[in-house]
Amino acid sequence: MPLVIRHVATMSMSILFDNQAARWSTRLPGIGPRTFEPEAWREASRVTGEAPGRGASLFLDADEEREWVLRTYRRGGLIARLSARRYLWTGLERTRAFRELRLTADLHQRGLPVPTPVAAAVTRHGLTYEAALITERIPGARALASRLETDKTDDDLLRRVGTTIRRFHDAGLDHVDLNARNLLVDEHGAVWLIDLDRCRLRPKGAWQDANLARLERSLAKFDAGDAMAPIRRGYEEASDTD
Repeated sequence: MPLVIRHVATMSMSILFDNQAARWSTRLPGIGPRTFEPEAWREASRVTGEAPGRGASLFLDADEEREWVLRTYRRGGLIARLSARRYLWTGLERTRAFRELRLTADLHQRGLPVPTPVAAAVTRHGLTYEAALITERIPGARALASRLETDKTDDDLLRRVGTTIRRFHDAGLDHVDLNARNLLVDEHGAVWLIDLDRCRLRPKGAWQDANLARLERSLAKFDAGDAMAPIRRGYEEASDTD
């Protein structure tokens, strides 16, 4: 049986937990391997909800003031039949969880509307690994897809969606899965972008149009293709103010 090693990182410290030796290389109060185990939260009756999708995201009662979102990384498509949660190990900093944690922290520090990152964990099983990420839940936020399905979404909001996307594009973010579920609208009408898995920073290029085209296809799936026109107007208006 291969040695199982868990790596956990927050924005201020990285720690290593060796299951076989059963010891911490560095102590970090409040964050540990069981922090990333859904069953531990269920046993404590501190799961407050679940996000739609592949059933991988849980809303957690972190304390009296905050909720967290725990997302375990899961594969989609045909490859999920072989392994739904395992990925090939090519180094800690190349794991999906650590890359997303670093990217989210970078954008958050720039003042861009992304969730506050909390911690990431990677569990190595020889040549493969599993991973999970925790971020703070945005109070009162709902997916744009949900609003399109249940509310009359006005053009002002949709233009703000376009303006927000343009802010991320100007920062160089290529969001490879820009869709109506990864854009959130909070209780004050502010727009947020989530799920930065596999995303990256890069120079301006054709990927920007590809992001928008992906969003347009997503809107069509929710019978909201008309929403793309005001989104594009907001996107272009943002460029006019540069």
